[in-house]
Amino acid sequence: MLIGVDASRAARARRTGIESYAFHLIAALLRRSGPFRYRLYVDRRLPRDFPTSPHAEERLLTFPRLWTHLRLSAEIVRHPPDLLFVPSHVIPLVCPVPAIATVHDIGYLWYREAYSPLSWILLHLGTRQNIRAARYIIADSHATARDLVVHFGVAPERIRVAHLGGPSVREITPDPAVRVRYSLPERYFLFVGTLQPRKNIGRLLEAFAQATGPADRQVGLVLAGQPGVGASALRARAAALGIAERVRWLGYVAAEHLPSLYAGATAFVFPSLYEGFGMPVLEAMAWGTPVIAANTSSLPEVVGPAGLLIDPCDVDGLARAMRRLLDDRALRDRLIAAGRERAQQFSWDRCAAQVEAVCAEALGISDPGGTDVAGEPGDHASG
Repeated sequence: MLIGVDASRAARARRTGIESYAFHLIAALLRRSGPFRYRLYVDRRLPRDFPTSPHAEERLLTFPRLWTHLRLSAEIVRHPPDLLFVPSHVIPLVCPVPAIATVHDIGYLWYREAYSPLSWILLHLGTRQNIRAARYIIADSHATARDLVVHFGVAPERIRVAHLGGPSVREITPDPAVRVRYSLPERYFLFVGTLQPRKNIGRLLEAFAQATGPADRQVGLVLAGQPGVGASALRARAAALGIAERVRWLGYVAAEHLPSLYAGATAFVFPSLYEGFGMPVLEAMAWGTPVIAANTSSLPEVVGPAGLLIDPCDVDGLARAMRRLLDDRALRDRLIAAGRERAQQFSWDRCAAQVEAVCAEALGISDPGGTDVAGEPGDHASG
């Protein structure tokens, strides 16, 4: 059986969010020895670090604009696979074969300020179209699955949950060169993610100012991520709080520097108001960084009992959690050990097995090579 895969996001040189998901999931699918062959549709060559497989072929489709809806549609009509898998929401407008799509989150419904009016309308219409067109929808978390049921009326039996994988759990010694490159302070709290409204950076700045006093001049707050809507106002907020000189705005950080950045932090702080999954908290746990995270949306699913969960709207509570991890080495050590144990429960191979099982279900194959997903959150949305 031939599975067509929109691998265009996996071909991007700079991988964040969906690009990273597509890259790692497709690579894990190719490592499996199930009953499927894969045709990877790309708009540029896959990067050199992408694995090859005798079970996969790359199909380069160049086109200047509307690649998905025009060029990919035409290719699928002319040379149809048995099934199309789309890791990034967007199913081609013309798709004569069964399709499965991953919906990562629908946070745009609550955070319109992050989009222009036209972008928001197109995103909403596109999401609705993709949900209607897909035979099955894969959600990154049960939280996203519930959102799809409540806000889009999707039947729970059409949704499957496949938690993302994460990096390998390992001991990391912070690289002094990374510390110098980014001018990192002696001790620091770390946030990783796009600086946009739903990430709740304003309250994080307030909590940092409240948690640290005159005796903590060597303690910094490091924000790693591309600036989004409202990022300039955050710098003004830091200045008004009197902490501007202790906040590091790193922008995009190369993937090879992230493990050292995490490992050198006193704690990773992620007070996001809404997440479809929350990959940064999984990275922090895998690389030995204690986690403080919001108790909303998908984050409790990922963190479990391995971190401090706080109300993201409670600045005082967030400040107290940060102060605890600044002062209590024993607590940090306990959370580091618990985080590593927790992170081992998430793997790309397991995610790929669950996605493969959904493909098999859509094609009427009862046993796709003995895929074992029992007991994991790959069940129906109502689970």
